[in-house]
Amino acid sequence: MVRQLLKSIASLAAVAVLACSVGFSQDTSNLRPPPYPGVLVRMQGVYVTPVAGVPLTAAVQLESKQTLPDGTTEVKKTVNNIARDLQGRIYNERRKWMNPAVGGAPLLLSVHVYDPVTGLNIFLDPATRIARQTARLTREPTQEVVVAPQGAKSGTPVAGREMRVTEEDLGTQDMESVSVHGNRTSKTISAEASGTGKPVVVTDEYWYSEELHLNMLVKHTDPRTGEQTVTVTHVERNEPSSAMFQIPAGYKVVDETPEK
Repeated sequence: MVRQLLKSIASLAAVAVLACSVGFSQDTSNLRPPPYPGVLVRMQGVYVTPVAGVPLTAAVQLESKQTLPDGTTEVKKTVNNIARDLQGRIYNERRKWMNPAVGGAPLLLSVHVYDPVTGLNIFLDPATRIARQTARLTREPTQEVVVAPQGAKSGTPVAGREMRVTEEDLGTQDMESVSVHGNRTSKTISAEASGTGKPVVVTDEYWYSEELHLNMLVKHTDPRTGEQTVTVTHVERNEPSSAMFQIPAGYKVVDETPEK
């Protein structure tokens, strides 16, 4: 049953990635980040929506507290820089997880840049200095894919054969000088499916800013693995440097756009 649960979570994560990709091809005026699919040990960061007219730069703090078999807690942290310009172009880093006791900036592993106007995706690999790019082959509009629990009302359980889901409205508060609205989803996994011999409650909490079109805080808690948190900090509302959205000098460009 545990293997089936892992496959289910992996499938949901894949659909969330598809939602991001399909969303790039549409009118982005009302784009929202896809609901967080949940992770077991690590999380990647936040989805920066390619919305024009809302420029920003920010730091995304990620923390993972994992419960080890001996009962101790392993803490890992990293920080990714994100940006969005007036055109809606987005910049998103992925950096190495580190022990917080180790000083220095986390190693930069990759960078993703996307231009919603041209449909160009750029993936930078600092280790090989290779820039892979793909361009959208069609400008035809597509419908947004929505990944969300269906049928759940605030505070109302949704019964399933192996999982019961409850959603809770957490109200509003201010983060980084913007108003955010919170929601919490609690999933009660049956003893048969949890792999522990007893029911397990997994919670996912999101705090979303309508003004920035961004999840400002995401928290995933699973008693089997611990807690993972993503927090957007140091938000600046100024136009970022245009250099952030360009391929750096010295990179080899590889065009991976499929042939028509």
